[in-house]
Amino acid sequence: MTRKLPEKWQSSVKAAKATQVAFDMDEKIQLTIRKDALDAGLSPSDQIRTILGLPTNKRPKRPRLTVSLSPEDYIVLAKKYQLQPDEQLEIKKRLMEELITHTIESHK
Repeated sequence: MTRKLPEKWQSSVKAAKATQVAFDMDEKIQLTIRKDALDAGLSPSDQIRTILGLPTNKRPKRPRLTVSLSPEDYIVLAKKYQLQPDEQLEIKKRLMEELITHTIESHK
């Protein structure tokens, strides 16, 4: 007996069948591809697909930076910002402010 996937999951089937390929190559090559991607406003993955002549997703992606924070990281950051570790939204706000200030100051 075959069960049909819910409609909202149908679009994920194709992505679930994709296989991620990692490339171990010279650091200078990786850096060049990443810089080229940044200059083109692409993700490194889309830059690789472009180089290889493969189609890329034309939908605009929300540009964002990510970092993984452990519970221990929240404790360290809470102390730094004089907050409680469970005030994660406020910690995130302070992180963003610090990153913005750092970027402005380092590019004067």
